[in-house]
Amino acid sequence: MKTWTLTTPVSAEDIQDIRVGDVVYVTGRVVTCRDIAHRRLVEYGQPLPVDVKDKAIFHAGPIVKDLGDNKYQMVSIGPTTSMRMEKFEKEFVRLTGVRLIIGKGGMGKNTEEACKEYKALHLVYPAGNAVHAAVKFKQIVDVQWKESGMPESLWVSDVENLGPLIVSIDTQGNNLFEKNKVVFNKRKDEEMERITKELKFIK
Repeated sequence: MKTWTLTTPVSAEDIQDIRVGDVVYVTGRVVTCRDIAHRRLVEYGQPLPVDVKDKAIFHAGPIVKDLGDNKYQMVSIGPTTSMRMEKFEKEFVRLTGVRLIIGKGGMGKNTEEACKEYKALHLVYPAGNAVHAAVKFKQIVDVQWKESGMPESLWVSDVENLGPLIVSIDTQGNNLFEKNKVVFNKRKDEEMERITKELKFIK
């Protein structure tokens, strides 16, 4: 396991040696993109009003304080379940050129293919640290699609050392969650066999 520090914009070369299980810290531009943003782009053909090429998106619905005069403060920002965006993610990556996808939990085949074909990473932010994450959001520089509501708006922010982020899918399409399923299932089967032998007297 290695630790990496990335500053957006990020190139394919910048992330080519990063592997699943590595830890990443991100500095630079991050845009929140949840279900509605993915759907509007992929299903309805509405281009994102924010350029995320070579930057990072965050599957998150933040709590934001309106300070007036188009100024905002990030109060809390926890990751939402990335798998909800799975069916959209490959096309989303193709259309936007985003390099870093941050969220909660694993993703599937579509995202594996996207990361491999278009050279991107899926990164997992530990759940339960929403207030800590907000501290890393130094400035909200823009917000788009406010009509979608606070959680679904595109909050464009500058972050500093956002992390730790665990690489769950790398640019070779390796998937940490899928690899772990094989390991854990093997352990489960072995344990079940052991327990069955010890408790075989139970009818």
